[in-house]
Amino acid sequence: MRTVEKALRLLEYFDDQRPEIGLSELARLSGIDKATVLRMLGDMAETGLLEQDTTTRQWRLGAGILRLARLREAAFPVTRVLTPILERLAEVTGETAHASLLSGRDLGTVGVVESARSNRVYIEPGLMLPLHATASGLAFTAFARPEVRAQVLTRTLARITETTPTDSAQLASRLSEVEARGYATADQTFEAEVFGLAMPLFGADGFAMGALAIATPSSRVSDDHIAMLVSALSPAARDATLGLGGRIPPHHRIAA
Repeated sequence: MRTVEKALRLLEYFDDQRPEIGLSELARLSGIDKATVLRMLGDMAETGLLEQDTTTRQWRLGAGILRLARLREAAFPVTRVLTPILERLAEVTGETAHASLLSGRDLGTVGVVESARSNRVYIEPGLMLPLHATASGLAFTAFARPEVRAQVLTRTLARITETTPTDSAQLASRLSEVEARGYATADQTFEAEVFGLAMPLFGADGFAMGALAIATPSSRVSDDHIAMLVSALSPAARDATLGLGGRIPPHHRIAA
């Protein structure tokens, strides 16, 4: 792995549960020696991507991230487009709605609107979604460029729960099913008691660039419930694709 890639991957360890991380912890998480990690942290601090608390000596995301995020949003208005779509989707379905875009090797969550129900699925903002273990990942991969799909099938597929697909042949079969019906489902393959249903978000080239999804407690799932989710998700995914400047390919169809 290239040095720049290694450095940028350190940013992926910061999340809602770990907004600040110490040098030793980052070295442990990344598997990189402390001296190298410290050098990478220093380089990113100079560009504003990271900063260090002078009292605790822990590291956190820097103000440079905000500047880049504003530039990204101005040029490619993801939040402005997706937020109202997610709000409507959560209201119509009564479930948590979320959107993700390709970020490195997996999908990065770029928007979440939680269900108003007391029994609901919580999704951490910025959560990374493995392509093989989530409905969003399956929906993306099934409609991604052929070379991307082929690369995913050559990976070592980590087992996250007892039902996570870890065999490439099994995953290839699931991707074919997703491609045929137009949406993906995943029952407790990433998190216990969570059922996901997702559809791809297409880019201007007609290939998937992310996914729009619904997460519901597995206890609420039934054939009728799934049919309702598909019916609500289909127009929402279409609106999101078009709103982001994408193009829905002719071969993509939704089978309710």
